[in-house]
Amino acid sequence: MTNNMFFIANWKMFGDFRSVNSIKKVIKFSRSKKFQKAQIIYCPPYTLINNFIKLVKNTKIKIGAQNCHYSQRPGPFTGSISANLIKSIGANYVIIGHSENREAGETNKLINLKIKSALNSGLKVIFCIGETFKEKRKKVTRQVLNKQIKLGLNKIKNKKDVLIAYEPVWSIGTGLIPKPNDLFNTINFIKQINKKFKVLYGGSVNPENIKKLKLINNIDGFLIGGASQNPNKFIDIIKKTYN
Repeated sequence: MTNNMFFIANWKMFGDFRSVNSIKKVIKFSRSKKFQKAQIIYCPPYTLINNFIKLVKNTKIKIGAQNCHYSQRPGPFTGSISANLIKSIGANYVIIGHSENREAGETNKLINLKIKSALNSGLKVIFCIGETFKEKRKKVTRQVLNKQIKLGLNKIKNKKDVLIAYEPVWSIGTGLIPKPNDLFNTINFIKQINKKFKVLYGGSVNPENIKKLKLINNIDGFLIGGASQNPNKFIDIIKKTYN
């Protein structure tokens, strides 16, 4: 486990203006000297990004979006948000390639265009990859991840602004996590593709299994879904990672 760990809160389609105040407890916690090296990033729905940015002003907490359009320029894309628009309101990160969006039809080619757009707009990218249970059972995890990385980052030079989030599709929301040795080897495989990659783990991360996950010493952080919506659970995950 590295000291500069990332803790990314992916709120998904959760939260309204009343739930914004829940971050105040995390802001107070983030000022603790003991956890200064914890890099906290909140990715709320688009509707709450501006509110979150106002609250975290003068803190080390960063804000991101959960997706973006492939086009940097304004255009006839009803309901879409460009990386430039996300950057213009003060966000720093964007999640791209999440399995829920892949399942809805997002291809590796489209993901590549979105990553290029995000990087060109000055955003840092949280690039999600992961295999399905069927692919895991066929023992083609490495082939799947290698393809997702190669195609997703095709012709992208500034990979230093890309965080890789390994999220096994079969783990998301199920409470299941990979066996420690399997996870260590998979993270190691990803880092062998590019030694400069920071690799996070996502998929049913919670205060109960974080003690097991933190023992896998090549993980650089966690992408946290449901548990991040509760400030007490989110703080507990960070505390247990370092304790």
